[in-house]
Amino acid sequence: MHASIIIADDHPLILKGLTDFLNEKEYNLVGSAVNGKEAFELIASKKPDIAILDIQMPFLSGLEVARKCRDLELPTKIILITFEKDETIYKEAKTIGIYGYVLKEFALAEIENCIAAVFKGKSYFSPELIEFLEIAEPPEEWELLTPTEKEILKLIAKNNTGVEIGHILNVSPRTVEKHKSNIIKKIDLSHKQNSLLIWVKENQDCFL
Repeated sequence: MHASIIIADDHPLILKGLTDFLNEKEYNLVGSAVNGKEAFELIASKKPDIAILDIQMPFLSGLEVARKCRDLELPTKIILITFEKDETIYKEAKTIGIYGYVLKEFALAEIENCIAAVFKGKSYFSPELIEFLEIAEPPEEWELLTPTEKEILKLIAKNNTGVEIGHILNVSPRTVEKHKSNIIKKIDLSHKQNSLLIWVKENQDCFL
């Protein structure tokens, strides 16, 4: 089943290029817009699975549209397309729960992979963007963990002991060990001594 999609871009050529591409690939394109206000109205009325939005648009930016969708708890997953390789925008996109971020120069090459990932509930950010910003992306296993398990990994990365983590989280050291055991299972580590600590240290740039 193809996801229902709307697209919005104030550059006619880019909008046409994307429209033609998605139609050619037989995606379920249910609407297009030339500014942020139109885009938001389309999302609110049609509630598509995915909205592909330019960041810089008249009336509302792609980020502002995404923020309004989040505040109204609309189910549409947002993908941003942009020429911007900007860490501030990237971090804001992450904060407001953007699912995809594709650079326009790679849009046609990457958009299918991005849509496929986002439709399954996974995020997709242009590898070139991540490389350019030199951002440490969390390992894939990160998505499998509960908020408490993630918090424990962050505390391990800051060199806290099991007892100290228990104090911080207001749980017993035994509960902390149980969480650690669950984490080891989820990320498929061996049960060798310190295997979790080694894994955290290898990935600690993502946790700190």
